[in-house]
Amino acid sequence: MTMTTTAARAPIVAGSPLLGSMSDLLNDPLAAYLRARRDHGDVVRFRAGPPGLRSDIYVVFSAEGAQQVLATQAANFRKDNVFYEELRQSVGNGLLTSQDDTYLRQRRLVQPLFTRRRVNGYAQQVAEEAVALAAEWRAVPGGTVELVGEMHRFALHVVGRILFGTDVKKAFEVIERTLPPLQEYSLKRGFSPLKAPRTWPTPANRRAARLQSELRALCDGIIDSRRDRDDRDDLVTLLVHAENAEDGSLDADELREQVLIFLLAGHETTATALAFALHLLARHPEEQRRVRDEVDGVLGGPGGRAPTAEDMEELPYLTMVLKEAMRLYPSAPVIGRRSVADAEVDGVLIPAGADLLVSPWVTQRHPAYWPDPDRFDPTRFTPEAEAGRPRYAWFPFGGGPRACIGQHLSMLESVLGLAVLLREFEVEDAEVGEVPVGAGITLMAKGPARARVAPRG
Repeated sequence: MTMTTTAARAPIVAGSPLLGSMSDLLNDPLAAYLRARRDHGDVVRFRAGPPGLRSDIYVVFSAEGAQQVLATQAANFRKDNVFYEELRQSVGNGLLTSQDDTYLRQRRLVQPLFTRRRVNGYAQQVAEEAVALAAEWRAVPGGTVELVGEMHRFALHVVGRILFGTDVKKAFEVIERTLPPLQEYSLKRGFSPLKAPRTWPTPANRRAARLQSELRALCDGIIDSRRDRDDRDDLVTLLVHAENAEDGSLDADELREQVLIFLLAGHETTATALAFALHLLARHPEEQRRVRDEVDGVLGGPGGRAPTAEDMEELPYLTMVLKEAMRLYPSAPVIGRRSVADAEVDGVLIPAGADLLVSPWVTQRHPAYWPDPDRFDPTRFTPEAEAGRPRYAWFPFGGGPRACIGQHLSMLESVLGLAVLLREFEVEDAEVGEVPVGAGITLMAKGPARARVAPRG
């Protein structure tokens, strides 16, 4: 929708005379966004930087506004901002970062690999990794684990098996050593108003280039090993042989870039959901008991059978718990875009060329849609409750034509993984208070989420 003469101007969030809102956005952006919605409304403008060099960032907090940006006006809001450009240069132009015809071609080629039937076929790998993790937890001295790190390791093992099949050991070693520092490097460059070109031989640039080269070499080696065989069902093999009459097939660079994007997006988001679901259940033992009763009824209690994809429909309360955890701790707390032309979002003018964010972190705490929004309450996700809310009051997987292609895989991995762990363990909170979090490329825990895991039976 183009601008109308009745469009309002977004209120400016006041900051310091010297730097505007830059300090707030660098130090604690999630708190800054919550305050801005409370004090100024559903579409605001942050002005950041020193006088003469300030830039505006528009942030949209309403469900209606998020739907306009991501869905109904999606063509006007593109992935052209600086953070996506840094990600493109670090991990390539895959589905997360590509645009226009490139994105559409990639999506058509990759979509058949993420059908519900295909994804359900990975349930066995998920269950096996969860059982292996449970065995490790039983041997932990004192029974105390750090949930964020453990769930990142679990999710990386799962996505590694699904992507790489049997080539997991070498892949894990390289990924764990290279991917986190590359993400941190990209994020720092995104926030920096002055940064050296990547071609300059600074220590940071040289280290990033080495890590990037190592990660690319890993992917290229695995891709090459799949070119002459099609008898495996890991995603790399399927990607190598993906083609259709309209789009052809993926070339060597495209294959590598898709694999790197799947590694980045495929484990971080699921790990966050799993870690905070367990953290919340540890702090709410009555909810944990309700989930465990449901899981025991389906899987048979400690040492019972492995879960399957068909069991997901038999675990509705566990699924509600997971959705509520994703409401409170969305893996992507903000989603960035840049406007092409003047537009109106939720009655407010967004000028052409403006950097804009929508924020699941804030919208999923908006009191207009979520009474007592900070309270953990899985019953918010009964079918009746979900039907009574706007579509974009909850959007942890994004939305519109750029919605996450792997959301069913993430839900499968999360539900089945939680089912195994909660069947085998009582999870007790070992911390006082909430786990502090911050906003990077994904939601980041800024402190440990320790829990005691006591084996059942």
